[in-house]
Amino acid sequence: MKKVFIDHDRCKGCLLCARYCPKKILLATDMVNQDGYKVVACVDDDACIGCLSCANICPSACFEIFREQPVLAGG
Repeated sequence: MKKVFIDHDRCKGCLLCARYCPKKILLATDMVNQDGYKVVACVDDDACIGCLSCANICPSACFEIFREQPVLAGG
């Protein structure tokens, strides 16, 4: 399951997310968005721990992070 969704059209390529990612799985790419910015990409969704560091630091609010929810028995 994909955990990290990045809205590349909003990304400005500042790389703050990459700097603050504790797993170092966000990297600059050569892909250019509609505004001419080189965008960031997640290179290993499985390594994402869902800490939200990228989403919290992103000035353009490009990130959506999904975490698996535990199934509660008897409920």
